[in-house]
Amino acid sequence: MSRTLSGAGQGPRLRFDGWIAGVGTTSGTRVVVGHWPRSPFGSFSDVMLERADGERLLLAPTPETADFVSGTYVFDTVRVVPVQVGVADGTWTVTAGTLALRFSTGRRGALGFLLRAVPGGLAGRPAWSVLTDLPARVLMPGVRTRGSAGSGRREWYGARDLWPIRAASAVFEGRDLGGLAPVDPPVRFGFGSVPRSPALTRVTTTVAPAPA
Repeated sequence: MSRTLSGAGQGPRLRFDGWIAGVGTTSGTRVVVGHWPRSPFGSFSDVMLERADGERLLLAPTPETADFVSGTYVFDTVRVVPVQVGVADGTWTVTAGTLALRFSTGRRGALGFLLRAVPGGLAGRPAWSVLTDLPARVLMPGVRTRGSAGSGRREWYGARDLWPIRAASAVFEGRDLGGLAPVDPPVRFGFGSVPRSPALTRVTTTVAPAPA
């Protein structure tokens, strides 16, 4: 389900099931890809970039998704462009306007196996994200699994699997962004960042609207 009931007066909570990839590059640009096969907006993908100078950009496929994402996170520039994601044999290919990103994942580590062992129904519950917030902060500084989002919304991340990203290449606006690097400094789109070590996370994200 992409919509779940919330508390009285708040309207439905919105649920997004998919993947989040966080990649750093040697140019200093950091890239976060959201790929959502199941969402209140249907299947879609979006890309968030933060340049070395701090400019934050959103690349979203429709005005509707751009409005929602930019109302939940903070950006300096929002562009509505075609966004396509392809996956084959552990390699992801992402195109979003003038961005061309390709990355490959490695073997699942111990944390990935631990997350994968949690039942999906439990991992997707906001209460579970509350319990995992402190361990996430300790294990992966900068990462949070719950917090306040834009427009008075609340948000919970339920991680369900994790793979390291071992290689990446990216070109944006005709410029080669360089090789794979840590996501450092942390990205500043919302209340938390992606892991410092480039990674692909299977996740259920729940967003609650602002209280009435």
